[in-house]
Amino acid sequence: MTLSKVERMELERRVASRRGRADEARRARCILLVSEGATWAEIRLQLDCPDSYIARWTKRFAAERLAGLFSRHRGQPPTKLTARLEARILEATRRPPSDGSTHWSTRRLGKHLGLSHMMVARVWAKHRLKPHRLERYMASDDPDFERKAADIIGLYLNPPQHAAVFCVDEKTAIQALDRMDPVLPLSPGRAERHGFEYFRHGTLSLYAAFNTRTGAVLGKAAARHTSAEFVAFLSDLVAHQPKRKEIHVILDNLSAHKTKKVEEFLAEHPKVQLHFTPTYSSWLNQVELWFAKIERDVIARGVFTSVKDLARKLMRYIRRYNNNPQPVKWKHSDASRRITTTSLVTGH
Repeated sequence: MTLSKVERMELERRVASRRGRADEARRARCILLVSEGATWAEIRLQLDCPDSYIARWTKRFAAERLAGLFSRHRGQPPTKLTARLEARILEATRRPPSDGSTHWSTRRLGKHLGLSHMMVARVWAKHRLKPHRLERYMASDDPDFERKAADIIGLYLNPPQHAAVFCVDEKTAIQALDRMDPVLPLSPGRAERHGFEYFRHGTLSLYAAFNTRTGAVLGKAAARHTSAEFVAFLSDLVAHQPKRKEIHVILDNLSAHKTKKVEEFLAEHPKVQLHFTPTYSSWLNQVELWFAKIERDVIARGVFTSVKDLARKLMRYIRRYNNNPQPVKWKHSDASRRITTTSLVTGH
């Protein structure tokens, strides 16, 4: 390989430069060694490179001279996001992948469409699409949904004067779980740890009546959740209210709430009125929110040595909660947003 005077000076400048790129100096030195008649074995030893490296850069230098020694990165072809391309991404996102997976990721969809995964991510962010997330719902099939829901929401927003409104339900089959291994407390950088093995001492049910005005809770632990236990709890509820005070009870459609014993109790207490939520609409019952709270605070991570211990800790929590109860701030803004079969088809 023959070099001109200018080429040799430029290559030697690159090799001697202390501010230039190391890869450029290495290529310049490779060409200089070739021009000086060094063998490929000697070049491999001096530059610590394979034969493919020597062949690639000598071929490029022979074809383009000094211009051939610049790096060439193929990269990704630039793509401009057009409205048509955006619509194509959105349409592909709504269709399931053909590889058997349930949803797309940005990289999988980008590879499928031949696009950058970052472009897919920008389109998803723009249109608030999150294929990895899933929300569940339960549409009520109650033909009287509107009437029952309006009745209950009316009790929340505009309760009758001089009347008490309670949301009543039972949390059934609460397990008294005792850990076989000691609980390791949390420490800096480490969460609290529970052993995998446990011992089940038994279960009990918790009856609760949530006062919608004050947020106070009347609770009762019971071994079973029968109609007799439910009537006994209603009797306790009435006993804790002033005599002849009108009481409205919101509850679900459990069979134990509609037995003959319940009818007899209502006949003996005409001031007590039951309001049943529509089917599959437990979200209308505010006591469910309180049950979620006691589940987080006591039950989920609790350690109970017996059923009695479980009942004691539940009632202790209720007593302390009632020292500073918090009512639910119920709001109802748009009845048209209810999930129906029609809304599922039209996408509203």
